[in-house]
Amino acid sequence: MLGFFPKYFSNTAITLFIISLIVVIIMFPAYTMAWYWYVFGLVAVVGFFYYANQLSVQWQFLSEKLFVKRLFTTALIIRICYVIFSYYFYLNMTGDGVYSFQFGGGDAVVYHFGAAQIANGFREGSFDVWDTWFQRWGVSDTGYVSYLSVVYFFTDNSMFIARLLKALISAYTAVLVYKLAVRNFGESTGRIAGILTMLMPYFIYYCGVHLKETEMVFVSVAFVERADYLLRSRSYNFINIAIPILLASIMFSFRTVLGATALVAFFTAIVFSAGKVVGWGKRIMIGAWILVVLAYFMGGRVAMEVEQVWEGRDDNQQAGLEWRANVTGNEYAKYFGAAAFAPMIFTIPFPTMTDMGGQENVMMQNGSYFVKNVTSFFTILGVFLLVFRKKWRNHILVLSFLTGYLAIIALSTFAPQGRFHMPSIPFALIIAAYGLSQMDNNKKVYYNIWMGFIFVVVVGWNWLKLGGRGLVD
Repeated sequence: MLGFFPKYFSNTAITLFIISLIVVIIMFPAYTMAWYWYVFGLVAVVGFFYYANQLSVQWQFLSEKLFVKRLFTTALIIRICYVIFSYYFYLNMTGDGVYSFQFGGGDAVVYHFGAAQIANGFREGSFDVWDTWFQRWGVSDTGYVSYLSVVYFFTDNSMFIARLLKALISAYTAVLVYKLAVRNFGESTGRIAGILTMLMPYFIYYCGVHLKETEMVFVSVAFVERADYLLRSRSYNFINIAIPILLASIMFSFRTVLGATALVAFFTAIVFSAGKVVGWGKRIMIGAWILVVLAYFMGGRVAMEVEQVWEGRDDNQQAGLEWRANVTGNEYAKYFGAAAFAPMIFTIPFPTMTDMGGQENVMMQNGSYFVKNVTSFFTILGVFLLVFRKKWRNHILVLSFLTGYLAIIALSTFAPQGRFHMPSIPFALIIAAYGLSQMDNNKKVYYNIWMGFIFVVVVGWNWLKLGGRGLVD
């Protein structure tokens, strides 16, 4: 069993990314990106794969205490450095002032001003603004704005401090992923999962923007980690039961379907976990608690929001795809529905390596998307091996949360947007670490085939983005 990320996999991924960039530049010279987007991509890909190999080897035999300390400290330093860099990068690229959140502020602007108004209301002893926000935006965004308003209350509405806190939260998320993976797959696999999470460009990028993804991912991982601890613990009490239930409740206030996914995954784990993992007495007690919480949340406004998302999934996806086709000018966009997304849901989105104007955020994340494309091979392998070897019941909580959330995303209009995959990525990396640990020379050929497939798809994706706009034949 592998206890590290082999250099062969790292070098192959880095080489393929560079070749993909060169091929796309040669094929579409009129639509090359600005030089700094290539730098962003290269830093993300080289940084992830090179250090995944180096650190997994160097930290392999550290004591558990020292490993956790280095994992957290290194993750924190990386994220703080990126927060500082990205803060001034956005200021330089988009201009001074409170609107310099990122390219195309969108939701970030809404969150900032909503939290600032609520914080100002708190200072004046008024809670009316919070009530107005809840009535206007509903449950799904209340959690993040409430959290941000508390941060603003104590920091005089400081965007910069809020982002530094994101770095802290994201760094600790890597530690939680490590603990969860160790409990499920052992120490060496847990260390790989922790390192992959620490280096994942997705998580680093979202520390530098004013969106809710960093905090939402943390709550999701904390929920699954505590729920898994409860299921595997020999003793259980009110606190151990209450914490995962509370975290699942908080998830409703970040994204209602995420909270529903969490409780359904928890209940699925109760029902289908192997007997040696969860005894019947524990199944009955925890299952009863989950049913009570589900009954509470499936009434009122939360139920209405979840029902609207589910019942309108087909119409919403088609309308969203048609809207995207009209806005982007890509006539192919309307054809990419669930039938196209579902088979590739572990892998999408694919990196944009061409400049068509107005897509700074996706160009900035071209390396992040490529990393996900590559690591998804190990995730898919891990899922296959767990099912084929009939070990899935021992890890049903992680698997059901991962596959349940991705199934919802595949049926929504948000499937091609990397941002909406964020809650699934920590669990995909845990399964990827397991898949990686099972690699041997006989399986290496499948990795090579996958890399060839990714190369073809990445180049084809960039052609589709240009061809759908009539920019190339």
